[in-house]
Amino acid sequence: MLNAKKYKFWFCTGSQDLYGDECLAHVAEHSHIIVDELNKSGKLPFELVWKPTLLTNEMIRRTFNEANQDEECAGVITWMHTFSPAKSWILGLQEYRKPLCHLHTQFNREIPYDTIDMDFMNENQSAHGGREYGHIVSRMGIERKVVVGHWEDEDVIASLASWMRTAVGVAESSHIRVMRVADNMRNVAVTDGDKVEAQIKFGWEVDAYPVNEIVDAVNAVSKADTDALVEEYYSKYTILLEGRDEKEFREHVAVQAQIELGFERFLQEKNYQAIVTHFGDLGGLKQLPGLAIQRLMEKGYGFGAEGDWKTAAMVRLMKIMAEGTPNAKGTTFFEDYTYNLIHGKEGILQSHMLEVCPTIADGEIFIKEQPLSMGDREDPARLVFTAKEGKGVATSLIDLGDRFRLIINDVDVKKPEKDMPKLPVAKAFWTPQPDLRTGAAAWIYAGGAHHTAFSYDLTAEQMGDWAACMGIEAVYIDKDTTIRNFRNELRWNEAYYKFR
Repeated sequence: MLNAKKYKFWFCTGSQDLYGDECLAHVAEHSHIIVDELNKSGKLPFELVWKPTLLTNEMIRRTFNEANQDEECAGVITWMHTFSPAKSWILGLQEYRKPLCHLHTQFNREIPYDTIDMDFMNENQSAHGGREYGHIVSRMGIERKVVVGHWEDEDVIASLASWMRTAVGVAESSHIRVMRVADNMRNVAVTDGDKVEAQIKFGWEVDAYPVNEIVDAVNAVSKADTDALVEEYYSKYTILLEGRDEKEFREHVAVQAQIELGFERFLQEKNYQAIVTHFGDLGGLKQLPGLAIQRLMEKGYGFGAEGDWKTAAMVRLMKIMAEGTPNAKGTTFFEDYTYNLIHGKEGILQSHMLEVCPTIADGEIFIKEQPLSMGDREDPARLVFTAKEGKGVATSLIDLGDRFRLIINDVDVKKPEKDMPKLPVAKAFWTPQPDLRTGAAAWIYAGGAHHTAFSYDLTAEQMGDWAACMGIEAVYIDKDTTIRNFRNELRWNEAYYKFR
């Protein structure tokens, strides 16, 4: 369902005509080789497209405006091969609207000590040209990613690949539409927010629908389609009756299958990529959507519980950014539930009533049915599993009234010390970096929510770059965090955003 465009990135080389045609021929040849080799490396998630060398104000302006108009172009990577006078870039940069990366590299890796002369110096002066170009971009206050190093280095290629995913997140943000089934949970602050400002900042459309309008779509699903999906469930997951009547169990599973099909068809018909529900307003639904929502997330939809549209949009965004990651481990919605405070074993149990994406599952996935006190409906079916071990990033987008803040926390997901046989939900156990005490305190000082959008497949750097492109505040909680420095950073940010 993800349906992201087949994006491409333009590679634009800067130079000038001061050094003659032979030099310019070498510039074009070198940039062609770099683009071809980077594409052949197989390590970039998207194709690089070579563009003719940019020499003049007119050429630069025209190229950047063509990039704006090309729906497949998700961003531009610029490289100053020689010296490109920066005034020539002003109009093009002023009119450019997509993510920008400055690759500060040079064609040769090593100085040719025995043969270097002034012709070589004039032709290969990225160290010079990159600073001229960097100056004007900084003076104009334009957000960009700067990647430094030789273009064949693994870490340079990895940085370009990482930035490409961020740039696609920026491009796709304006295509995110969130369908709210019912409203925000009453009196809950952190999951609410300014939807108009979110559309201005991120491009997100957040629309509400009466619950029974989507119930009609669920009820329209045929028994044949429902039964077919139930058979898929039974073939894919392990069924745990745990003493329940098999016929009744199957009927409850069929309710979730009908909800999945009805919700998905409604989302497709109305062109939404994320959904929020609320257990306090279920209308004619027989069960709180559980297994159904888990399956929709697995297909790439974003989700937020209790009306949390910000987290729903972020889950969708992070799934798009992570799409196609080799050996992907998954992206999901989560909620902080309860702590383990035994010294040396500290951590947070992450879960939700029902709705955790099975892309993060480690091993066998079970279908269970258990009573749920909230929602006043029949026992819902849900997928139950334990999350993979590994490093991940947890994010919380909050509305502070005068601005949005993205809180980004590196976390270490661990195997739970013991089984939890009576807990009928999907779960993960993680310790926030640098440790539980510091990580939790920093999260609380920053105003973080109890819901998170979490991914094994993205990094704090990528999420921070996305926030920078969107012009919002980002704060990082990681191995280097101390509470004293973190609180000072929050104070400095407050001043910056108040007076900028």
